[in-house]
Amino acid sequence: MTDLAAAHVLVLGATGGLGGAIARRLVASGARVTLSGRDESRLAALADELGSAVVTTVVIDLTKPDGPASVVSAATEAAPLTGVVNAAGVVAFGAVEDLDDDALDEVLLLDLVAPIRLARAALGIIPEGGFLAQVSAVVAEKAMPGMAAYSAAKAGLTAFDAALATELRRRRIRVLDVRPPHTETGLATRPVAGEAPRLPRGLDPEAVAERVVRALADDERDLPSTAFTA
Repeated sequence: MTDLAAAHVLVLGATGGLGGAIARRLVASGARVTLSGRDESRLAALADELGSAVVTTVVIDLTKPDGPASVVSAATEAAPLTGVVNAAGVVAFGAVEDLDDDALDEVLLLDLVAPIRLARAALGIIPEGGFLAQVSAVVAEKAMPGMAAYSAAKAGLTAFDAALATELRRRRIRVLDVRPPHTETGLATRPVAGEAPRLPRGLDPEAVAERVVRALADDERDLPSTAFTA
């Protein structure tokens, strides 16, 4: 079991629908958090809401080569870290032939390259018994047409997490790959390209966040789509 009441957790993508819910649930469990995101005003509003449980906030663009390392460094300078939760991400819709380079680059950078850079930066910081949780998606298990780049990025992230988990087992650093089904985070309403198809009602982000934080506390190592219920 991981004692979240004694934890300091860096939450990336904290201004998003799922990242914010995870941060709230961590604080409700007694954890202190460092919040990171790209939107300064929304980050400040969340920090005000969570009050003294917030160690610090970091405005950062994770698509920049030094972004992941910079946010890990800033969080660690504020207080020793117990773990990291990465809930940052973007999505693109549409046929592959219609996907331009800018959208492709943003999807791959934020959904795959940045998490790899984040893990590399965090490995020297997370202590024995600590954790790295990365939010992938159900499309890592079943790729979806019209979401090819997003599916590829998330499948790559899940494969990376599986390999990293094995590498870190002897160091007792836990890697948790999270693959929730479609969740009502609002991400589909602000794609970097294309327009979302008609989607069924997604899961409540608060319920998904509760399941993620419970997995962190219970030392789980994998959260497939089947671990979540409506």
